[in-house]
Amino acid sequence: MTYHYDVDAVVLDIEGTTSATGFVVDVLYPYSRSRFGALLSERSGDPDVARAVAQVRELTGDPEADATAVEKTLNAWLDEDRKATPLKTLQGIIWAEGFARGDLVSHFYDDVVPALHAWHAAGLRLYVYSSGSVAAQRAWFSATPQGDLLPLLSGLYDTENAGPKQEAESYRRIAESAGIARDRLLFLSDRPGELDAARAAGWHAVGIRRPGEPYYEQGVGDHAQAGTFDEITVSRSTT
Repeated sequence: MTYHYDVDAVVLDIEGTTSATGFVVDVLYPYSRSRFGALLSERSGDPDVARAVAQVRELTGDPEADATAVEKTLNAWLDEDRKATPLKTLQGIIWAEGFARGDLVSHFYDDVVPALHAWHAAGLRLYVYSSGSVAAQRAWFSATPQGDLLPLLSGLYDTENAGPKQEAESYRRIAESAGIARDRLLFLSDRPGELDAARAAGWHAVGIRRPGEPYYEQGVGDHAQAGTFDEITVSRSTT
């Protein structure tokens, strides 16, 4: 089935939607795990690192946690795949440097990049909303096998500048920030809770179900579902 939406913008999840969760878990997570210690010990004075460390201490209720304790917490959260903002912030710093050095190259499903180019050419605005930090998103979209995709994007949102992905208020906040009416936004994600929150905020939402992804068997509830971006057509009304 093909779904058509008349909207002004498409907002994209990353893991399981544009890109394989397995790549993130098998490549990016170990890369960050191996570098947390050095980041915490060598760059404790960096404002972003210091803020993230303070957030870890607050979330764990341990205001005296040293670098070793913080690293242990980060690794535990990584094992749990916990979407903790300070974890994502520090991962983003590490990944951005890895992409810039050429250690890392991002992954996109074959149907995604052509669709993004087509939607952008049609006048649609494209945004990303991911639990990964804005820094990680910027690195991810700039270091792709197809070149730098950042020029296609109008904005990046994460759990720090928008809020938790399963809360409707986060989607209202994005709509207000982007200056787009809620019923003119389409959200694509593989996670039912995120789709529910977007719909509750007045957005259109389509669940992406790709074989092999963690949420494939669970499905997307009562949302429209597509196996690839090819099954979604979007246009922007000129009237």
